Amino acid sequence: MMDTESRQTKQYNKMTQTPIPKLVFRLGIPTTISMLVTSLYNMADTFFVGKYGTSASGAIGVVFGLMAIIQAFGFMYGQGAGSMSSRALGAKDPDSASKYTSTGFFAALSTGMLIMALGLTFINPLMRLLGSTETILPYARTYAFFILLAAPLMCSSCVLNNVLRFEGQATFSMIGLATGSILNIFGDWILMSKLQMGVMGAGISTAVSQTISFSILLSMYFRGKTSAKLSVKNISKQFGDLVMICKTGFPSLVRQGLSSISTMMLNDCAGNYGDAAVAAMSIVNRICFFTFATALGIGQGFQPVCAFNYGAKKYGRVRKAFLFTFLVGEIFLGTVALVGLQFTDRLVGIFRDDPEVIRIGTLALAAQFGGQFFQPISVCTNMMFQSVGKTGVAALISSLRSGLFFIPVLLILSHLFGLTGVQIAQAIADVMTTLVALPFVLPFLRQMKALEQQQNNE
Repeated sequence: MMDTESRQTKQYNKMTQTPIPKLVFRLGIPTTISMLVTSLYNMADTFFVGKYGTSASGAIGVVFGLMAIIQAFGFMYGQGAGSMSSRALGAKDPDSASKYTSTGFFAALSTGMLIMALGLTFINPLMRLLGSTETILPYARTYAFFILLAAPLMCSSCVLNNVLRFEGQATFSMIGLATGSILNIFGDWILMSKLQMGVMGAGISTAVSQTISFSILLSMYFRGKTSAKLSVKNISKQFGDLVMICKTGFPSLVRQGLSSISTMMLNDCAGNYGDAAVAAMSIVNRICFFTFATALGIGQGFQPVCAFNYGAKKYGRVRKAFLFTFLVGEIFLGTVALVGLQFTDRLVGIFRDDPEVIRIGTLALAAQFGGQFFQPISVCTNMMFQSVGKTGVAALISSLRSGLFFIPVLLILSHLFGLTGVQIAQAIADVMTTLVALPFVLPFLRQMKALEQQQNNE
C-alpha cells in the first residue's frame, strides 16, 4: 500500500512541479515517437500497396475512413476516461481514476465488437459508402476485412494508450504503440514484397500488429505500472459516469467521426476524376499526417499537463503549457511546410509513380502545407478545452476542420472549380478554423492568468 501511495505522490509532484518545457517535452517526445512510427506504418501500407496499381492505392484511402470510425469511438472513450482519470489523480483520488479507466476500457471493447459484427455483415455497402469505386472495391473489401477483425482491440487500445498518457506515463504508451507499428512495417515487407500476398498481406499485418500493441499496453496495467487500476470490478455501476466519460470524450468522437465522413466525401468528390485522384488525395493525406504527427505528439504531451494541473488548481501552469506547446508546434510545422513546398512532386512520386497521380497530388500537397501554418492554434485550443472539461467548446472547434467547415468548403469549391476545389479545400478549412478558435482561447488564457494572480495574492 505504501508503495502505491509513494508512486502516486511522486507522480503528483512530477506533474505539478517539473518546469513546463521539460515536462511537456518529457511527455510529448514519447508520444511524438509513437505518432511518427504509427504514421510511418500507414505510409508503409501506402507504399507497398501502391506497387499493385492505382486502384489498390485508392483502397488505402477508402479503408482509412473505416479506421477513422473505429478510432472515433476509441478516442471518445480514451480521451474521456483519460482526462477524467488525470483530473482525479490531480485531486488525489485514485479510486475514481480506476473507475473511469475500467469503465472506459470495457465500453470501448464492447463498441469495437459491435463495429466488427456490423462491418463484416455489411462490408460491401460500407466500402461503397466510404467512397469506393467499383474498381477499388475488391481491394478495399479485402483490406477492410482484417481491419474489422481487429476493431475491438483497436478501439480499446485507444483507452489504454490515452489513460497512460494522461497519467504522465507516455513512455509506456510509446512502447506499446511503437512496437506494434514497427512490426507492421516489417509485416508489410514480408507479406507483400516477399510472399506477394498483395492487399491481403497489408490487412493481415495490420491486424497482427494491433493485437501485439494491445497486449503490450494491457500488460502495463497488470504489471502495476499505472496509478489507475483496470478491473471488471472497478466498472462504475452508475450510468452517469459512462455518460460523463462520453461527454468529456465527445469532441474526439466528433473530430474522428467527421474525419471519417470527410474522407468518404473527399473520396467521392475525387472519384469523379478517376482512381488517380482518389489515390493522389490518399497519398497527400498520409504525407501531411506524418508531418502533423510531430506537432500532434507534442500537443498530446501537453494534454496530461493541462488536465492534471487544472485538477490540482495550478492555473498558471495550464496557461504556460498552452503557450509553450503552441509555439513549438508553430515553429516545427512552419519549418516543415517551407521545406516541403520545395519537393511536393517528389514526395507524391515516392508512393505512386503515376504521372496523373503526381500531377493531382502536387497541388493538393502544396495547399495542405500552406494550411499547416494555421493548425497549431486550433489544435492546442481544442486539446486544452477538452482536457479541462469544457466539452462544448472543444466539440465545436474539433468539428470545424474536418467537418463543419471542410465539408461545405469541399462541396462548394469542387462545384465551382472542379478538381482544384478538391485539392485546396482542406487548406481553406484550416484557415477558417483558426479564425474561429481565437475568440475562445484568448479570454480563457486571460482567465487562467487572473486566477493565478489571485492565488499569488492570497
